[in-house]
Amino acid sequence: MMSPTPRGKRTGTVRRPRIQLDPRLPADLGAYEVSSIHTPGNDEDYATPDLIVLPVDRENDDRRLADPHEAALAVEMISNSEGLKAVATKTDWYASTGAPVLLALDPRNGTWTLHTHPHDGAYQGVLHGKYGEPVPLPSPLPAELDTSGLPLYAPRG
Repeated sequence: MMSPTPRGKRTGTVRRPRIQLDPRLPADLGAYEVSSIHTPGNDEDYATPDLIVLPVDRENDDRRLADPHEAALAVEMISNSEGLKAVATKTDWYASTGAPVLLALDPRNGTWTLHTHPHDGAYQGVLHGKYGEPVPLPSPLPAELDTSGLPLYAPRG
C-alpha cells in the first residue's frame, strides 16, 4: 500500500526551502526530498522527513537508511490532519535519534518551530516563529531560511 500523493501546497512548502538551501549549502552537503534516517541500532524504526540535508557522498552509498547524526537538517511539514500529540511524538522521535536540527513547518497556521541540541530524547533549543520571519539556522547551514511566501492550507471545516 502506498501513501497518498501530497497536495500541491505541501509540495510547494517542501520545494521552496530546498531551492533556497541547495545553492547556499557547503559543497559537501545537499538537500534531498526522499531520504530516510533510522533510529541508531534499529534499522526497522525510521522516518522519511519531507526534506533533509545530508552529506553528498550519501549519493554513492548503498545503505537504505542514513544515520541521523549525518543529517545537518531534517524538515517536517505538519499535515492538515495532525494533532498536537502526533506532532510531539514526531519531534520526540527525532530528538531520541540525535538528529541535530529539526525544523517543523506548519502550513495550517503559518508557523515554524526550530528544534536544536538534542539531549536525553528531547531538544534543548526550541525557537518559534511565523511565516514571513526568517529561521536562523546553525552552522554549517546557511545563516537563515526565508519563510515568506510559504503556502498555507485552506481552513478546515
